Amino acid sequence: MKEQFYAYIQNLQDTITSTLEGIDGKARFQEDLWERKEGGGGRTRVIENGAVFEKGGVNISAVHGELPEVLRKQFGVAHGEFYACGLSLVIHPVNPMVPTVHANWRYFEMYNEAGEIVTQWFGGGQDLTPYYLFEEDAVHFHQVCKQACDPHHPDFYAQFKKQCDNYFWNAHRNEARGLGGLFFDYLKETPEFSMQDRFNFVTEVGNSFLNSYVPIVERRKELPYTAEQRTWQEVRRGRYVEFNLVHDRGTLFGLKTNGRIESILMSLPPKVQWQYNQHPEEDSQEAALLKVLATPKDWLSA
Repeated sequence: MKEQFYAYIQNLQDTITSTLEGIDGKARFQEDLWERKEGGGGRTRVIENGAVFEKGGVNISAVHGELPEVLRKQFGVAHGEFYACGLSLVIHPVNPMVPTVHANWRYFEMYNEAGEIVTQWFGGGQDLTPYYLFEEDAVHFHQVCKQACDPHHPDFYAQFKKQCDNYFWNAHRNEARGLGGLFFDYLKETPEFSMQDRFNFVTEVGNSFLNSYVPIVERRKELPYTAEQRTWQEVRRGRYVEFNLVHDRGTLFGLKTNGRIESILMSLPPKVQWQYNQHPEEDSQEAALLKVLATPKDWLSA
């Protein structure tokens, strides 16, 4: 399974980066191959200072070795040989009318002392973080997510949408990071689903990513914006940074397993502001976004 999934994310990385380069028209992804001394490595691709994308990364990795003690305690195991591979991406556009997007699809195995697999699972999802609210964009993104889920189980979209709303919640701010999407983790083999079924589901979600995001970028990338709107974008990016450094499991896993720091922190935007006690004007577009972020919304029945 691990060879099958790693081949998949290699191809998906190529498809996503070539598509985004075509949209940007100016910048290209820089590729960086790296190795992890404890085992494994990855292929990092980063785009910067483009016409459409200010910064973005589309990374793949496959790492293995002994789990650090802190993670052995977390997983409740005495022996911690593991393998993990996945694709992780974050795209930060120039225009504040274009949302930031994040996605991740991953596979994990853990072994006993004989080298036999004792547990394996898939995880991942995709979520949208706008700076200005366009409801048709939110509906489109969630429709694509639901279309990817429905062939695999009629409850998947509702279940994983709720998990996304719960996960991408900045508890210290009491607000959502964005408009959600899908989040799933620990998708193991069950009587109802084989690991191949899980693979088929996760790869269909991955294949849906460009359709969920590219039409939104095309609709919004040429819209005019002011310096004040750009400032708001940078303030909201600060909340994005806070989530990634305080709450995000993937970031914490990378830091605790001696991951490559440049790849782990490529998700952070290049220009961010933290303003003291900042609040938008009442009835403004900015206030309208915050109102939505205060309570997760069912976009497909709005």
